[in-house]
Amino acid sequence: MQSLRELYRYGMGPSSSHAMGPLLAAETFRDRNPQARRVRVTLYGSLSLTGRGHLTDKAVAEGLKPLECEVVWSRESLPFHPNGMLFEGLDQTGRSVGKWTVFSIGGGELREEGKAAAKAADVYAHDFMAEMLDWAHRSGRPLWALVEETEGNAIWDHLAFVWDKMQQSLQTGLKTEGALPGGLNLQRKAYSFLIRAKQLRKSINRTGLLSSYALAVSEHNAAGGFVITAPTCGSCGVLPAVLKYLQKDMGLDDTAIHKALATAGLVGNVVKKNASISGAEVGCQGEVGAACAMAAAAAAQLIGGTPQQVEYAAEMGLEHHLGLTCDPILGLVQIPCIERNAFAAIRALAAAEYALLSDGRHLISFDQVVEAMQQTGHDLPQLYRETAQGGLAKVFQGTGRTP
Repeated sequence: MQSLRELYRYGMGPSSSHAMGPLLAAETFRDRNPQARRVRVTLYGSLSLTGRGHLTDKAVAEGLKPLECEVVWSRESLPFHPNGMLFEGLDQTGRSVGKWTVFSIGGGELREEGKAAAKAADVYAHDFMAEMLDWAHRSGRPLWALVEETEGNAIWDHLAFVWDKMQQSLQTGLKTEGALPGGLNLQRKAYSFLIRAKQLRKSINRTGLLSSYALAVSEHNAAGGFVITAPTCGSCGVLPAVLKYLQKDMGLDDTAIHKALATAGLVGNVVKKNASISGAEVGCQGEVGAACAMAAAAAAQLIGGTPQQVEYAAEMGLEHHLGLTCDPILGLVQIPCIERNAFAAIRALAAAEYALLSDGRHLISFDQVVEAMQQTGHDLPQLYRETAQGGLAKVFQGTGRTP
């Protein structure tokens, strides 16, 4: 598995695969082709179908500056991955001076078909949760210690940065009111949820606070703000919401949160390595489902769970999102994405508490659920994989209704 630095990235929303990845690809192509005077970019598959709502064209244009940029929208999907891009550099006469086909595979990461060098090197000796649990059993150490052992003490500086940026996006989202951009006129709800939650009894207060935190980050992302991928921009509100709630509720210091981020990162990395975190490839189960598993594992650790209970919490977080489609209305990361982050945060904490009521033993392992998620995602019809052609996106088309 890759470093957690590859999983937790900081960049522009609303989508790590549709904005962050294309921005990086555009910058890379521009730097590699100094002879180009303008660039034609063909966006394929999901990048084309939902790219306008995800601000893909704006991200590409920003990355190519100061070069002139022409965007071509193609409904064709390239075989390697639904999020394909073809960059063509042109000189002053219109002659081609360079071409590059690259894919945005989720979480802001780029991949070239058949070129392993485009992929960041693996640093972990373990690819499966079962192997990590075995390590924890043999060493007598918690799962977060595997991150430190593998990546060294410097990883804590990165996780401190991650937590700082998560809190920044959360606080910005809580303070901002009004409608989100994109045409739906969807009103922000984080601030009003926070105010109401503070007036409610404890049981409802928790739902309100978790929701307000998740909404804050997700609304900030939907407006094109900068966020941490956890594991993607579309699911960026789940983990910080759970961590922020538990930090305030339990009086935890930042060190405990950094360790929880480490454990959550291992969970996200297992999903990324053995399945996918791309909504265009496996649906929203790979984004919000993976985020719920990460948050459930982090919560289980923070409230005193053993490695086995941490794994069980992660398993439930992902298992109960199996089959979740990616059907954003108008291609925007708003409906149903924002509410899904709030509900996944609530479900993550419930999964952690459920796991701690048990001894951690259960029949279906986290690794098996990851395998099932990958199979389920590939079996989903393409119109339920971030194309805005099925589900909620389809029933909303042409209604003229405003949420």
